[in-house]
Amino acid sequence: MQSAPPALAQPFSVYLDLTRFLAAVMVVLAHVEYFRVIPKGAWGLVPEMGREAVIVFFVLSGFVIAATTAQRRPSARAYAVARLSRLYSVALPVLLLGLACALAVRAFTDLVPPHGYALDKLYVYVPFHLLFLGQHWTLGEVPPYMEPYWSLNYEAWYYLLFGLACYLQGRRRIALVGLALLVMGYKLWLLLPVWLAGAWLYRRSHGPWLGRNAARAGWLASLALLATWVGLRLEEPLRMAGIAWWPFSGLPLGSADRFLGDYVVCAIVLLNFACARDAGFTALERIAPAVRLLASYTFTLYLSHAIVIGLWLAAYPHERSSGAALLGLGAAIVATTFALGALTEHRRHLFQALFARLLAPRRPLVAAEKTGA
Repeated sequence: MQSAPPALAQPFSVYLDLTRFLAAVMVVLAHVEYFRVIPKGAWGLVPEMGREAVIVFFVLSGFVIAATTAQRRPSARAYAVARLSRLYSVALPVLLLGLACALAVRAFTDLVPPHGYALDKLYVYVPFHLLFLGQHWTLGEVPPYMEPYWSLNYEAWYYLLFGLACYLQGRRRIALVGLALLVMGYKLWLLLPVWLAGAWLYRRSHGPWLGRNAARAGWLASLALLATWVGLRLEEPLRMAGIAWWPFSGLPLGSADRFLGDYVVCAIVLLNFACARDAGFTALERIAPAVRLLASYTFTLYLSHAIVIGLWLAAYPHERSSGAALLGLGAAIVATTFALGALTEHRRHLFQALFARLLAPRRPLVAAEKTGA
C-alpha cells in the first residue's frame, strides 16, 4: 500500500499511484459480490479480480520499499518509524472502528458479526491483531468486518524481514532473519517471493531496458495476458493443483492456497511495471494531482470498505437487485473513506512523531547525570 517515491520518474510514479488506487477499487468491487450485495456474477468478471489486486499490492510494495530504501537511504530507526507509522496510522483507528461497529451490531440487532467471538476477548484479540499475527502458521484470523486485514499480516512481517536483512550484518542478521521466518510460518513463506519480486524489479531497473515502442507493446501484452488469465478462469485449476500437491495435510494453506496462481499474476505484474517504466506515459502528468489525491486515500479505502458493507447490510434492508441501494452503498463507502482518511493517512505525521519519540536513542544514565539532565 505504499505511495511511489518522488525520486522515480514522474510519469512512472504517477502510474504506480494510479495502479494502486485502481487495485483498491477492484478489491472493493470483489467484496461487493463476496458479501452478496449483488447476485453472483452480476458484474461478469470484474468482481473476480480481488486476489489479483492484492498481488499487485504485494509487488508494488516490494518495489516501492526497495526504491525508497535505496534512494533515501534511511537509517534503521528512520526505516522503522516510516513503516510503523504507515501501518498503524490506518490499521489502529480502523481496527478500533471495526470492533466498535461489531459491538454495536451485536448489541442492537439480532445478527452475529463475523468473527464475533473476538468481541468477548478484546484483551487478547486487540494486541493479537495489532501485532499482525492472524495468518501465522495454521492461524486464519481477521477482525470482525475487516476481511481485507488478512493481507496486512503478510505485509507487516515482510516489512520486518526486509528491515532485518537490510540493516543488520553477520551472524546477528542470519539469526534474526531466521527467527522472523520461523515465527512467520509457511503461508507467509509461500507468498514472500511475490513481495520480493517487486524489490528485485527495482534493483534490476536502474537503466532503460526497452525502447518506448517496445515498452508500450510489452505493456499492452501484459494487459492481454491478464485478461486471458481472468477470462479463461485459469486460477481455479492452479488453485486445485496447489492444494493437491501440498504435501503437509496437517498444515492448511488457508489464505495462501492460491500461491501457484499468485506466481503467475506476479510475473504478469512484473512485465507490466517493467514496460510501464520505459513506456513514457507522459500524459499521466496532466492528471497527477488528482491521482495523488486518490492514492492518498487508498489504504483507508482498502481497509475500511468491508466495515461499511457490513454495517449497511446489518442496518439497511438491502435489495440486491436495486440500483439505488447499490449507489447508496457506494456513496457511503466514498464518504467514509474520505472522512476516515482525513484522520488516518492524512494524519500520519502524528504517528511518525510518536514512533520517532518511542524509538529515540536513550542516553546512558551516567551521561545524563554528568550533563545535569
